[in-house]
Amino acid sequence: MRLIKTVLAASVFGLFSQLSYADTHTQKYTITVENGKIAGEQVVTQENDGSIKVKFIFKDNGRGPELMEEIRLGADGLPNFFHVTGSSTFGAAIDEQFSRQGDQANWKSTSEKGSQQVRGSALYLPLNSSFELSSLAIGALAAQSNHQLKLLPSGTLSQEKIGELEVSKAGQKQTVQLLTQTGIGLSPNFIWATTGEHPRMFALIVPGAMKAIEEGWEANGNAMADFQKAAEEKVLTAWAERLQHPLKGLTVIRNARIFDSDSAKLSANKDVYVLRGRITAILPTGSPTRGADAEIDAGGRIMLPGLFDMHGHVGRWDGGLNLAAGVTSVRDLGNENQQLQLMLDETAQGKLLAPQVVPAGFLEGESPFSANNGFVIKDLAGAKNAIDWYAEHGYPQLKIYNSFPKAILKETVAYAHSRGMRVSGHIPVGLRAFEAIDAGYDEIQHINQVMLNFLATPQTDTRTLERFILPAEKTADIDFNSSKVKDFIATLKKKKIAIDPTLATFAFLKQKDGDINQPFAAIADHMPPDVKRNFSVGSMKIEGDAKLKQYEKSYAKMLEFVARMYKEGIPILAGTDELAGFTLHSELALYVKAGLTPAQALQIATKNGARYTRTESERGSVAVGKLADLVLVDGDPTQNIEDLRKVSLVITRANLIYPNEIYQTLGIAPFTQNAPVLKALPATSANNAYASQSETDTGSGSGSGSGSGSGSGSEINRQIMGRLTGVAKRH
Repeated sequence: MRLIKTVLAASVFGLFSQLSYADTHTQKYTITVENGKIAGEQVVTQENDGSIKVKFIFKDNGRGPELMEEIRLGADGLPNFFHVTGSSTFGAAIDEQFSRQGDQANWKSTSEKGSQQVRGSALYLPLNSSFELSSLAIGALAAQSNHQLKLLPSGTLSQEKIGELEVSKAGQKQTVQLLTQTGIGLSPNFIWATTGEHPRMFALIVPGAMKAIEEGWEANGNAMADFQKAAEEKVLTAWAERLQHPLKGLTVIRNARIFDSDSAKLSANKDVYVLRGRITAILPTGSPTRGADAEIDAGGRIMLPGLFDMHGHVGRWDGGLNLAAGVTSVRDLGNENQQLQLMLDETAQGKLLAPQVVPAGFLEGESPFSANNGFVIKDLAGAKNAIDWYAEHGYPQLKIYNSFPKAILKETVAYAHSRGMRVSGHIPVGLRAFEAIDAGYDEIQHINQVMLNFLATPQTDTRTLERFILPAEKTADIDFNSSKVKDFIATLKKKKIAIDPTLATFAFLKQKDGDINQPFAAIADHMPPDVKRNFSVGSMKIEGDAKLKQYEKSYAKMLEFVARMYKEGIPILAGTDELAGFTLHSELALYVKAGLTPAQALQIATKNGARYTRTESERGSVAVGKLADLVLVDGDPTQNIEDLRKVSLVITRANLIYPNEIYQTLGIAPFTQNAPVLKALPATSANNAYASQSETDTGSGSGSGSGSGSGSGSEINRQIMGRLTGVAKRH
């Protein structure tokens, strides 16, 4: 579900230059997804009176936004009037308006209302919009000597030129420039613009996801994407070099209480020895040093094995958020294949700040509702070819999606099993969960896909928004004590079917527009202001209090069902499909709310993660010989699961990671203070790699990042797209 929320948010802005008002002028952009399929368009028309009309539509994976905008410009070329109407990715009504008269600015949407006195040029940042405001921002920023622009309600947008590229069509040529804008969301936003006196948007590309390019110039998309990837790599490599602190020689982490993921209990204080990324010894605190080169005093903090997010769609900008949250392993459940291979290579080479990724191959069938990434196939031969590719590239799991042809499901699953792969996924249209299990599924993604087992009929089109609306409306009425439900749970238990419920992601089902989405309430005040605003934008069309109460009851029943499955011994896997890092903490908190103990929730995110990624021999517990994927936490998350947000230090791939350094880079307020530091020990007969290194060489964890200030960081560019609608999620 994350993918497109990511794409359209960076493009909160758009495309028009200072043109003569004498004639109507229309500019069109074609929007394609990574496999080349046209998924939408943006049409910008400048009317005779100088007003701008924008029609925007994007449809992928059975949903997407439809927007109509009206814009009027002031003397500075920025909007003094903006009005957008339409529907969001999940069907919520959009009606947002901004106006400015003199120094008085006012705005109102379905989720907020505000006003502000402002002097000088300023750009209003809508909660929902097309790409159109971006172009206006491009021109306005280019005209500023410092290339900065005040944002409303708050913040500052900055712009920098990265480089130029010559593009061509039918004998015509022009030079376009790649720009980066920072100050919105959690990552730099890359955008292509024309050159000259009045630059405007030429294209917006999210490598591995989508391309929005001026009509007629689409053939240049791949060359532009390659140029942009190289530019992004420079920024990402610099982040990796600055935020990953290599551990050299033998390091001992003293005085830590280890969480035993097998027993779900804490040990007495221990000293953990780490060499070249692996644990070499675990001794009682106070034992002789044994020739360590450096030490970290954990100060009695709790040490967890690295956490697993079992439902990610990783992007190049996500890694810092995951690592800062203690997530050292992510199972990727669907990506553009070449883009994921690039990220895996960059991570292995140390160029990318990222967790360790366990890839799952994405397999979809062709239909008007297809999700267009991974392999989209027509027949069994195509499915087998895709499985062979995934197996040869080391994918231990296959994920099947909504439009997959049910007639070939059983044979496809059997073939994947013959190649040694686990099989999971959504339930293909026309089937219910019990039928997918009968066909050989090992695992089911998302709590709504589980609930549809009792709600859908063979005629229900679960490729559409119905897969969200039906569970929201009807789960409250399911009798969990009925024989139908009990038999289904018994089947799950007998066949050892794992469930990846992503409860935190589905909290949007009962979120009233204007109220904060609860999984993000605990972190909202730490976020950049524009990110915080988006947490209160509702996604579902919920009309009236009675409907809201019904949706709330349905969501509560979903939590109850997860707890019932857990108590029956059905494996639960902690996944997110949402904002990296933070959402995993919220997912575990929801398990506790449902009735699990905090320690049981931690087991799910450690032991179960390793077991169902087949990495138990190396991860999932703190043990001699295993990878040193270690997380130090302030407080006691075995008693209060909210303490899990207080990650003070992470070790993974033989690097020290200080969350506060990452948060400073991304414009996020820290959750802890005074992180433990690495100290060199006196030289011994061993070759002491730290003998001449001072205590400050690796930093204290407070961070000195240069970053991009308020809101540089990740999401697509997810925040990028998120602004548009929330399309990025795949569920």
